[in-house]
Amino acid sequence: MENLNFAAALPEIVLLIAVVLVLLIDVVANRKGSGTSADRLALLALLAPIVAVVAQLGQPVQYAFGGMYVADDLARLLKLCAAVAVGATLIYAREYVRDREMYRGEFYTLSLFALLGQMVMMSANNLLVVYLGLELMSLSLYAIVALRRDNGIATEAAIKYFVLGALASGFLLYGMSMIYGGTGSLDLPDIAKAFAAARTDRIVLVFGVVFIVAGLAFKFGAVPFHMWVPDVYQGAPTAATLLIAGAPKLAAFAIAFRVLAEGLIGVAGDWQQMLTVLSVASLVVGNLVAIAQTNFKRMLAYSTIAQVGFVLLGLLSGVVNGSADAAPSAYSASMFYIVTYVLTTLGTFGLIQVLARKGFEAEEISDLRGLNRRSPWMAFVALILMFSLAGIPPTVGFYAKLAVLQAVVNAGQIWLAVLAVLASLVGAFYYLRVIKVMYFDEPADASPVLAGAGARLTLALNGGLVLLLGVLPSSLMNACMTAVRQALAG
Repeated sequence: MENLNFAAALPEIVLLIAVVLVLLIDVVANRKGSGTSADRLALLALLAPIVAVVAQLGQPVQYAFGGMYVADDLARLLKLCAAVAVGATLIYAREYVRDREMYRGEFYTLSLFALLGQMVMMSANNLLVVYLGLELMSLSLYAIVALRRDNGIATEAAIKYFVLGALASGFLLYGMSMIYGGTGSLDLPDIAKAFAAARTDRIVLVFGVVFIVAGLAFKFGAVPFHMWVPDVYQGAPTAATLLIAGAPKLAAFAIAFRVLAEGLIGVAGDWQQMLTVLSVASLVVGNLVAIAQTNFKRMLAYSTIAQVGFVLLGLLSGVVNGSADAAPSAYSASMFYIVTYVLTTLGTFGLIQVLARKGFEAEEISDLRGLNRRSPWMAFVALILMFSLAGIPPTVGFYAKLAVLQAVVNAGQIWLAVLAVLASLVGAFYYLRVIKVMYFDEPADASPVLAGAGARLTLALNGGLVLLLGVLPSSLMNACMTAVRQALAG
């Protein structure tokens, strides 16, 4: 019993209790016909894990459940960001979900279960716990995409997501089984020790690493495992798209860091080469194909693929010639990038939901025509978000790209840094095209944009944070550096 340490897992425990309460209250209220507001219950439920995580910040590293679970500042910071991201998503989705008659109680409950899976992934210190959190998150997201059962496009997107997700899970499981066969353990610290002691069959382990990297690449949406991203982003209801595009990226970074940088650091030379191929392919394919897109959500999907290339650049720059001295700065740059990218993504897909209305999906780039005339402040927020995705100062996207490029240059990979800069220049075209449409094209609909106060406030905060963190990035960057150092030291 002394190894359980339930206090370390308090955020997950209180979130699970809150989710069960939301589900029960919603069911009872619907039977009585009182029509309780599931979205408000879900937002209240999010307060519990947020408070629990904030209370743990700055504390020493804690282990639970026989060492299979770790609570360190890296997990805590990512959990806090994920909970806030899900909260913003639910605020944006309120009117969107209501207008499309999606099953509101189920939508919010599944969203919270997906967050629970992400939090488990962020604290995983064992390969089975990684898989447990991954499946809890994935199954919840599959169901959310398929909630509009009368919509053929959404159903098709759900089937694609499920089938390809099952394939990726198979890759991960097979890779984990090979790692277990070579090291005799599923605990990440034990795996790292086995590599350090050279007690393993290297050929078996390299094959295991290949399958694990392939599974992680799918969760990131990196080329060539990106096939699901544009179809699911476009076909899913926008509220579901944001649930997939936001907080899960934080969880994907967490398990990539835990498995690769902590457990498989002994074969960093092998998996860094794989990440190099994935990052280059993602930067080139994502930016080039995005230029040809006319659907805004599909364009953002290929933009996501390109942005993932930058995240992988940070991850592959940690170990240089067998030395891990640069690991804290490289991994913290990658972590900073993924956190700020999720912040920007919340705003872009939130904008689509705000512009949408009953019977109308604002999914085409042409739907943004003349937005500056209809709502100048909303067009300005969109401009800030596009600038950040393109990496134009003074937005946070510029500093995030700069931090990653510095890590790549410090690792001696000059050619990778040059390629990333050139790819970003290509990517700037399609982001600037959106700004051109908003500010210089004639609006097809001159009516003012109607949106709820909560969504408008959240969108304004989104844009404000993108600007503020671009001007003053040091606080978040220092938090990422501290978290990474603590995780690597543990």
